[in-house]
Amino acid sequence: MVTRIEPEILRRYRRACDYLAGAMIHLKDNFLLTEPLRPEHLKPRPLGHWGTCPGLTLVYAGLNRLVSKTGQRTLLITGPGHGAPAIHANLWLEGTHAEYDPALTLDGHGMAELIKRFSWPGGFPSHLSPEVPGVIHEGGELGYALATAFGAAFDDPRLLVACVVGDGEAETGPTAAAWHSPKFTGPGDGRVLPILHLNGYKIASPTIYEGMSDDELVAYFIGCGWTPLLVDVRGTDDPDTPLAEALTSAHGMTGKRPPMIVLRGTKGLGLPATDPGGTPLEGTFHAHQVPFPDALGDPDELAALERWLRSYRPEELFDADGVPQADLLAVPPAPELRLGRVPQANGGNLRRELPLPEVGKFALAVDRPGDRDASATEVLGGWLAELVRRAPRTFRVFCPDELESNKLGALLEVTRRQFEPEVPGYTEHLGTQGRVTEVLSEHLCQGWLQGYLLTGRHGLFPCYEAFVSIVDSMVNQYAKFLKMSGEVDWRTPVASLNYLLTSDGWRQEHNGYSHQGPGFINQMLTKKATTARVYLPPDANTLLETMHHCLSSTDLINVVVAGKQDGPQWLSPDEARAHCRAGAAIWPWASTSGPADVVLACAGTTPTVETLAATRLLADLAPDLRVRVVNVVDLLTLSPPDRHPHGMSAEAFTECFGEDLPVVFAFHGYPSAVHEVLHGRPGVHRFHVHGYLEEGTTTTPFALLADNRMTRHDLAADAVTRARGWSSTGGDLAGDLRRRRDALLTLSYRDGEDPAEITGWRWAR
Repeated sequence: MVTRIEPEILRRYRRACDYLAGAMIHLKDNFLLTEPLRPEHLKPRPLGHWGTCPGLTLVYAGLNRLVSKTGQRTLLITGPGHGAPAIHANLWLEGTHAEYDPALTLDGHGMAELIKRFSWPGGFPSHLSPEVPGVIHEGGELGYALATAFGAAFDDPRLLVACVVGDGEAETGPTAAAWHSPKFTGPGDGRVLPILHLNGYKIASPTIYEGMSDDELVAYFIGCGWTPLLVDVRGTDDPDTPLAEALTSAHGMTGKRPPMIVLRGTKGLGLPATDPGGTPLEGTFHAHQVPFPDALGDPDELAALERWLRSYRPEELFDADGVPQADLLAVPPAPELRLGRVPQANGGNLRRELPLPEVGKFALAVDRPGDRDASATEVLGGWLAELVRRAPRTFRVFCPDELESNKLGALLEVTRRQFEPEVPGYTEHLGTQGRVTEVLSEHLCQGWLQGYLLTGRHGLFPCYEAFVSIVDSMVNQYAKFLKMSGEVDWRTPVASLNYLLTSDGWRQEHNGYSHQGPGFINQMLTKKATTARVYLPPDANTLLETMHHCLSSTDLINVVVAGKQDGPQWLSPDEARAHCRAGAAIWPWASTSGPADVVLACAGTTPTVETLAATRLLADLAPDLRVRVVNVVDLLTLSPPDRHPHGMSAEAFTECFGEDLPVVFAFHGYPSAVHEVLHGRPGVHRFHVHGYLEEGTTTTPFALLADNRMTRHDLAADAVTRARGWSSTGGDLAGDLRRRRDALLTLSYRDGEDPAEITGWRWAR
């Protein structure tokens, strides 16, 4: 094991990386500058971000030295992922790129391929991405690096996660919350070493942290629970030594206040002071992106670009064949410890199947549909508790302080909420170790879970339905990461990201309009068919089957929407299993015999209740109307099979919905979601979807349904006006149904609660 790397060698190593990074942004030929630089050597569209690259290479080189000295396995998470050229340069010099891609050999051919491929059609993107070894975080959208780092460190006590946080990224809300993550780690977790890369500027202005004095920075991070180590490398010829001292000190620290490093540096280090027109470059925001964007058409800029690249003296760093000099190749640690090869960065290789409990032991006995009430999530909680017993180191629940509210409290009978600080006030179920991690930040829950999954483990994110949309942008980025990972040969599948959305809007009548929002379903429908799944189990047994399936799946984003309130239970365990496998099916026990006049379809807990109640109204008021009831548990089964792998065959779709039958569809979310997934099916004009119409307030459950035209009366009225052969008599009956609805609504407004006809309704056939 190498224990010492001379400062001069590290300087040469960083020169090589910086040269390669600058070349990646600008060059498509003449990569070693063996001839004068000409316009035909330049990329027609120079793309990339130079400003953070020298600092990233400084950190990478420092971590190389630390790992070589200590043997510490280290995962690097790069918040400023736009500094990808620096990471590529280091990966190439350590030989990792060549290991994963034989075209990127450590010679002139590999160098040419690396430089030309960067930000080139069909090549590497301008930011980090799943095609890059060692990467579990792209760093394109800023804010999530630190939370992801802590997710990676949970339950991996021998791992160090070094996380570079740009001072622009540090301005974001998710990062501000993530500084408190050490309060949620315990003795069984790895360590996270944040390095705040404080180079002073973001794209066009100074950062908040640039305006803070050293005393203010120290006070801030102490307040967040850290031991800050200040390293200022501005103006020094040897930045490696002070950073090495800080890294060594941090690695050796123990105690309740973990170390973090504030690294003050120069943005765009190595650039000229100004461009040919006199605009400041080095040390300013003008160094953020492409240093010489007009070099292709401006001779003065071309000359300045050449002078800058030649200032790195590439002829001293690479031989005539482009092979790096031997001293540079000695800087990275032993192959198995190199940052680009850490096993946790390809977590699918570490993933093991969860020991999922058998669903049958927890399922409810349902002798007749609707003959008992139960909370679906409460039943699920018992199953999850058993899973925690079986998987005490590979499964976690990340939740924004809503576990017991969502009736998953059975988990706390077998584990604790992991929380490190000693709290002087009254608490329950807290401990320094636990399988439940609760914090009132959806951003942290998402980031922690992503890091946990991408390093080979499993997890669940229960959340109030309306507030999961806080992470809309994060799940966008994660879906892109999964999509691209699936196109990389050496990436192996990771456990799926599973959301359990409960406290749904239809039963948030007490909390009001702010808590009523099912839009996350629509968000999922924008994702690739290879990635997104949406499930709406109508009762406890279907929820158990759905969650068992989701927790055994890989490389997916599963959204499960389920009610937490006590409600009717419809299907026996065997029926639930068959129904979930089908995705959508006729419920014969709720349908009339013979050919149907109309289909009543439903998806979701409350819509299912209202649909079945509508059939009872129709049986009483229109006994000759023949109704077929279809329940949909897997929303994407409605899609044509050529648009989604879960799409029902044309034959199965016709069996459920007929060829020309009118369909009145009671849907949990926005009606547009159903219309979207139906696109491409023949005859979609016959689907008439009831759903959430963005009407809400603090009211009663029935009043909320009425505001959105989702009551049993609305569904029944729509059915009789659209049913085949009922156009002449349906109108009068529909009017009567609406008057009945309004009379009940009047009682709700008068009494402040819904009448017994609604609250006491039970299915009986």
